[in-house]
Amino acid sequence: MRRVVITGIGAVTALGLSAESTWERVKEGKHGFTRISAFDPTDFPVTYAAEIKDWDPVALGLNKKEARRMDRFTQFACVAANQAIADAGDFAQGLDPFKIGVLSASGVGGFNTFEEEHDKFRDKGPGRVSPFFIPMLIANMASGMIAIEHGFKGENYCTVSACAAGAHAIGEAFRKIKHGYLDACVAGGSEAALTHFGMAGFNNMGALCTGDDPDRISIPFDAGRGGFVMGEGGALLVLEELENAKKRGAKIYAEIVGYGATDDAFHITGPDPEGQGGAKAMAFAIEEAGLKPGQIDYINAHGTSTDLNDKIETAAIKSVFGDHAAKLPVSSTKSVTGHLLGAAGAIEAIISIKALQEGVIPPTAGYRDADPECDLDYVTEGARKAPIKHALSNSLGFGGHNASLAFTKYEG
Repeated sequence: MRRVVITGIGAVTALGLSAESTWERVKEGKHGFTRISAFDPTDFPVTYAAEIKDWDPVALGLNKKEARRMDRFTQFACVAANQAIADAGDFAQGLDPFKIGVLSASGVGGFNTFEEEHDKFRDKGPGRVSPFFIPMLIANMASGMIAIEHGFKGENYCTVSACAAGAHAIGEAFRKIKHGYLDACVAGGSEAALTHFGMAGFNNMGALCTGDDPDRISIPFDAGRGGFVMGEGGALLVLEELENAKKRGAKIYAEIVGYGATDDAFHITGPDPEGQGGAKAMAFAIEEAGLKPGQIDYINAHGTSTDLNDKIETAAIKSVFGDHAAKLPVSSTKSVTGHLLGAAGAIEAIISIKALQEGVIPPTAGYRDADPECDLDYVTEGARKAPIKHALSNSLGFGGHNASLAFTKYEG
């Protein structure tokens, strides 16, 4: 069994167009919620989102011709992957390209392309639909484009498991390196579902917050929470086998040591009321890491700011950690990033490893009113300095999907 470390990170979010700039805003508890500009929200119940404004993929290094043939979610993934690969340095040198993989997740794929091309089809007929419609639409194209750009010929696919997809991609990459199927992998996720049509669907199912105060619209674990705020962006990480990283003198952010994946088998959108699936995912990740629950120092919670998720995730944490739960710091950084759906687990993995690296637990921003059913230490007073060594990052998705990643501070 080989040890696996993270040696490169990249991200584009509403908080910043790099992993480091995003992390700085997360630490400060400064949200990225602005009035929606992707469509006119004047007569729409939801008016705020965590939207990346003035997006210019060419200015961020993508080829102009290629960028035009990519959906927005693929552009996010490619920019974030390029950042992570550059950050990792020469990790691919000397490795068999068939042992370097790419696993880039997405919850819904090319939603912008779907909406735009359907409008053409409806208004101008089938002959006006772009020949690039299908390649731009399909969710696996982000991982395909990353591989094409960098010549990585190993396992390559897209995990599609709603809001757990990004965490699943990282967990699967970890296992493939651990067991020798790959030597390195670029893994994470991207999402761009901020369209009028898509947002209508999420809103009509009662998932989105319709508030008009950006400081109080994504408030995980708060008694006043009323739905999540849609976010967009991408986050990719370079995972590699430890000995290769050491041999080349790589900068190591953290070690990934455990992965748990389960399903509630309960409901298409609602979590199991007892939180058994989420609890088992955490327990499996801790077990694979060779740790005891009492050794976990921090949890980056899924924490969507919906009524059901937050109280059920709280109950799941209590069931796994027992008495330790009362003194275990928990935060939901969706309070500032919004919910990036298929990219959520990836950006939250980056946040978790930065927390370990710097010894700083990011806050749950906007928290004000306690909910008696959510009674853990949610780190609401601002970023907290703490000598944390082991962290979990939780992701849960529609369909009952649960994923938990265990990271350890790298100390040699």
